[in-house]
Amino acid sequence: MTQIRKRPPTSPKQAAARSRPIDKLLDPELFKALCDPTRLLLIACLAKCGRHCSVSEVAECCSVDMSVVSRHLSMLEKAGILESTKQGRTVFYRVQFQSFVQSLRDLADAVEDCCPDGSCCTPGGGCGCKP
Repeated sequence: MTQIRKRPPTSPKQAAARSRPIDKLLDPELFKALCDPTRLLLIACLAKCGRHCSVSEVAECCSVDMSVVSRHLSMLEKAGILESTKQGRTVFYRVQFQSFVQSLRDLADAVEDCCPDGSCCTPGGGCGCKP
């Protein structure tokens, strides 16, 4: 199937008015969750562990108070990066690998789709665009 590309917008104002998949994929909650070094450390800890971990187990990954770790984990869950389960009074968190990876892939594809005819690629094709 041949895809016909419209002419690229000539101004940022025209570009903003055009609806594209990237508009929905640039989720502020996701970026807010990923912008803190402690939250990134917690994601890495949970990802490497590969199982549900309690808040106290995750708190051992960093030198931050357990209540602060709990708030960070809650924010990561709200952003769709983690999932939680509760057993009694203990909350366990785990990385939602499939949905997290798919979100990042979809965003990368949408950013790449904004590159008209591969013209934004560097010589040598480092970005993976197909001119």
